[in-house]
Amino acid sequence: MRAPVRPNPAWRYRLGDVVHDLSCRTLVMGILNRTPDSFYDQGATYAFDAFLRRAEDLVNEGADLLDVGGVKAGPGPEVTEAEELERVIPSIEALHARFDVAISCDTWRAGVLDAACAAGAVVGNDISGFGDPDYLTVAAQHRASVVATHIRLKPRVPDPAPVYDDLVADVDAFLVERAARAVAAGLAPEQICVDAGLDLGKTPAMSAVLLRESAVLARHGFVLLLSASNKRYIGDLLHLEIDQRREASLASVAYGVMQGCRVVRVHDVAGSVKVCRMVEAILARRAEADPTDPRIEDR
Repeated sequence: MRAPVRPNPAWRYRLGDVVHDLSCRTLVMGILNRTPDSFYDQGATYAFDAFLRRAEDLVNEGADLLDVGGVKAGPGPEVTEAEELERVIPSIEALHARFDVAISCDTWRAGVLDAACAAGAVVGNDISGFGDPDYLTVAAQHRASVVATHIRLKPRVPDPAPVYDDLVADVDAFLVERAARAVAAGLAPEQICVDAGLDLGKTPAMSAVLLRESAVLARHGFVLLLSASNKRYIGDLLHLEIDQRREASLASVAYGVMQGCRVVRVHDVAGSVKVCRMVEAILARRAEADPTDPRIEDR
C-alpha cells in the first residue's frame, strides 16, 4: 500500500462564486444521466420525473455538485447537438430552480456548455480533453470551471487495444498540457480539474495503474477528479456484473482520496460521502499524531 499524500494547499476548486479548499476535503459529484442508454442505469433517469426524483435523492445524500449528461461516453446511436440540448438544458434549469447545489454539465460540445452555463451550470466536464476549439473560450466567458479528461480517441469511438509509450507519463503530460491550455484561455488554476479518464482508451489493467498512481497526477496542484464508479475495469478485474460493483467502487474512492483525488464522480453518493469523510478523518488524526511521519508522502 502506498503512503497517503500530504495535503496540497494548491488544491482549490471554484464552483460558481465559492472557491473550495480541497487540501483536506473531497467533493462528491453525483451522476445524473438524461440518457436512454447509460451503461449503468440503462435509462432509469431518462424520464424527467425520474431524473428529478433521483436528483433530490443525491442532494439529500450530501452531493456537493450534480453532473448532468445527455450523451453517454461509449459507442451508440448518434446524438445531435440539438438532441443533447433538449435533454440537458431543461434538466439544468429545473435543478437550478429547485436545489441549492452546484451543477456540472457533462458535455464535450461548446454550444451545449454555453447553453448549460446560461441555464445555471458552473462546471463543464469534458471527456474529450477540450476537443472542441471553442470550449475553453465559452468556459472563460461564463467564468465556469472545467474538467479536462484524458482520452486517446474521440468520445464514443471504440478503443479496444490502446498502446502507450509510458502510460502514466503520457497521461500526466496530456493533462498538464490541457491545464496549460485552460490557463492560456483565461481560466485560473482554481477553475481547472483534471481526470485520468479510467476506461477511456485504457485496458482494465491500465485503469488500475492510473488509479494507483493518482499521486503522480495530483502533484502539479490542479485538482484531480476520480471517475471510477461501477466502471468496466472493476467488472473485468473482479469478474463482477454492473449491479455487483458498489463495494469495489467505494474501495476505489477510498484509495483515490488517500492518493490525492479531491473530486469523486459517483453513483452512490451516500456511501461515497461516508468513505470520504472517514478517510479524511483518518488522515487528519494521523497528521495530528505525528506531523513528521515519513510515511505520509510530501508531493
